[in-house]
Amino acid sequence: MSRIFKVNDNVEILCEAQDTRSGFRHVATLFKNGDEYEKTKVCYINRTWEKFTFETVIHKLLEQTDALTEIQKEAFKTQLNNKYGY
Repeated sequence: MSRIFKVNDNVEILCEAQDTRSGFRHVATLFKNGDEYEKTKVCYINRTWEKFTFETVIHKLLEQTDALTEIQKEAFKTQLNNKYGY
C-alpha cells in the first residue's frame, strides 16, 4: 500500500507500507521539486495506534527535515488535522 501526501506545490511525501520478517514498516520519502530529498521509516511488530495510516512516519519525517520551514511544517500538520481530525 502506498499514498502520496501533497505538502505544497513543490513538496510531496510518498508513504509506503512494507512487510518485514517480524512485522511491517512504514517508509516516508520526501520529494522536493520532484527529486528525492529525505527518507525515514518506522517499524512495527503487531499494529499501530495511529489516527490515520502513516501518521507516525510523517511526523518523524517532518521533525528531521530541513526541506521545509517551521511555518510550512505547521501548515501541513494543520492540513492533516483538518482532514483526519487528530
